[in-house]
Amino acid sequence: MKWKFKKIAVRLLRLNNSPQEIALGVAIGVFIGVLPVYGLHTLLVVIAAIIIRPANKIAIFLGTNISLPPTVPAITWAGYEIGRHISGGSLEPLSWLAFKEMTLEKLSCYYRPLFIGSLILGLACAGIFYMLTFFIVKKINSRKKYARNTHDRHKKF
Repeated sequence: MKWKFKKIAVRLLRLNNSPQEIALGVAIGVFIGVLPVYGLHTLLVVIAAIIIRPANKIAIFLGTNISLPPTVPAITWAGYEIGRHISGGSLEPLSWLAFKEMTLEKLSCYYRPLFIGSLILGLACAGIFYMLTFFIVKKINSRKKYARNTHDRHKKF
């Protein structure tokens, strides 16, 4: 898994996309990955890749990997808590006891604050990941450009 991720990331950086295009792709992917639309992330990625032309398609896919199994509980909890507080805090907090007593009827009560909170969390995470990705890609590109220029200067002599 680690090797495949690294291979995709290297391929992404070799494309002639600007740091803005790559960062936009990652941000869109992160936003989609945070949304609690389990099972629909791939469909949303394809739709986003078609609609938002300037965004890098590989970066969108990579961004959705924020919602891998180890991070889903934290993302779900944070999204629900944000939504719960926006709703006035009258809903009960998530707990293991709440999960043990979960019914389909109760699940529908939890979903609305989860979705609203996840929208806000997704926007915040997308902004953070946009900035991080932009600066990282810009730094990597400037290092590659510097290395090429240095290499070209040494060839001339």
